[in-house]
Amino acid sequence: MEGPLMNHSANLVASSQRLNKALAHLRFAPPVAWVYRPLEYAWEPHRMFLERFAQGKKRVVFLGMNPGPFGMVQTGVPFGEIAAVRDWMGIHAPVGKPAAEHAKRPVEGFDCKRSEVSGRRLWGLFSERFGTAEAFFSEHFVLNYCPLVWMSETGANLTPDKLSAADMQPVEQACLAHLGEVIEILQPSFLIGVGGFAEERLHRAAENSGSSAIIGRILHPSPASPAANRGWAEAASRQLAQLGVW
Repeated sequence: MEGPLMNHSANLVASSQRLNKALAHLRFAPPVAWVYRPLEYAWEPHRMFLERFAQGKKRVVFLGMNPGPFGMVQTGVPFGEIAAVRDWMGIHAPVGKPAAEHAKRPVEGFDCKRSEVSGRRLWGLFSERFGTAEAFFSEHFVLNYCPLVWMSETGANLTPDKLSAADMQPVEQACLAHLGEVIEILQPSFLIGVGGFAEERLHRAAENSGSSAIIGRILHPSPASPAANRGWAEAASRQLAQLGVW
């Protein structure tokens, strides 16, 4: 039993490495001034996340957009709120530095004192419902569509919709290919976008890979969303119940 289960995580590790390699040479025009690549400098905790929690098929796969400044940027784990990654998942590993680092956006790894609100809300809901990380990940998995972080000259976060179509085309190609591989490896029954952007990419990837999974979305837990600040966990739980996930 252990062999086939390990194959799932090993295949995901290999797919993540291919994605990182495909994105490594890309350069971006203004307003992008800084690019962080957590799969490079925070590869060790990311690899641990995949090896520990991507074993076996998953009933449900959640997809986020790209790393947050105090989450995956610091820990290499999607929605990687430090306390959740370190204390709930039991992952703690050395984290390096981006090739070029903005003074206002330092990468401090697990020493970062800031909290990623989206990650705190997401993993908080899962830990409250399932108790242990092992119980949650036995049927669920979480990943981000794109592992890159773009920032303006001031260090302000730039979401993918702020980049030119020409710059995003090779990013989309690589990320959709990776997402298709994840779907083929994990063979989920449900694909859940955390927000509308992720849901749309799931539709594209599922169509490309021939997946018959049910596709839906939950409200994004970002504090920038007024709706998410009015009881996000309750809203997301209702949506998942309506979809038949929970």
